[in-house]
Amino acid sequence: MNHPDNVVVVDDPADPRLDDFRDLNSIDRRPDLPSGKGLVIAEGVLVVQRMLASRFVPRAFLGTERRLSELADDLRTTDAPFYLANAEVMAAVVGFHLNRGVLAAAPRPVELSIPQILEGARTIAVLEGVNDHENLGSVFRNAAGLGVDAIVFGRGCADPLYRRAVRVSMGHALLVPYAWSSEWPNELEVLRDNGFRVLAMTPNPAALTLAAAMETLEGEKVAILVGAEGPGLNERTMRASDVRVRIPMARGTDSLNVATAAAMAFYERARLAP
Repeated sequence: MNHPDNVVVVDDPADPRLDDFRDLNSIDRRPDLPSGKGLVIAEGVLVVQRMLASRFVPRAFLGTERRLSELADDLRTTDAPFYLANAEVMAAVVGFHLNRGVLAAAPRPVELSIPQILEGARTIAVLEGVNDHENLGSVFRNAAGLGVDAIVFGRGCADPLYRRAVRVSMGHALLVPYAWSSEWPNELEVLRDNGFRVLAMTPNPAALTLAAAMETLEGEKVAILVGAEGPGLNERTMRASDVRVRIPMARGTDSLNVATAAAMAFYERARLAP
């Protein structure tokens, strides 16, 4: 195969040019730690393609011959080096066998602000205390699939750019705009100032049902507020919302997984969209 000019064959796992991908499972040395290199790692062909379509600009790739051929057209959009290695070299570098066969590494860009992500948005998700990376990744994937325009992170949320979160999101953590709240929950007022009604999800049987609430807000801007599994939303945060809403549950069950509950709220909103 004739390789593009930015393809570099590497057969030594100790090559320092591969350091962006080294020890991905190491607690202390992972390159995607914000306190270290602060890189964003995309894993798998589809996630790499979504990174290339996002505001995250890859600075290097590491992959096998098969994945290089699958990404050939996409790689024409970048000058970043593609380090070509066999599966054994890749495993020695990253610390485990990588079934997906390709990685991309990008620096973290400047964080977006809440006003930036609200521009043009009609439906947003707001998260508090969601500290599980797989749940976070699932929320991003659900948001992308069900028409949520942006995500706001409140206190206690996990890093959305952690490798597992990006992988579980299928790369949508790189595409759905998000911003962090620096004054939580006071910045919920910023949402109201921008015309959003804030719906807080709760298992409280006295709350309005999700479907009924969404029907009353058809045509309005909506912010869907969800909390961590177990404790749910802080009471102060609940008081800062406009409406408390619930998903009707069968007897003996009080709540759903946070990503599943969020998806149901996103669907109810999308169902009524014009």
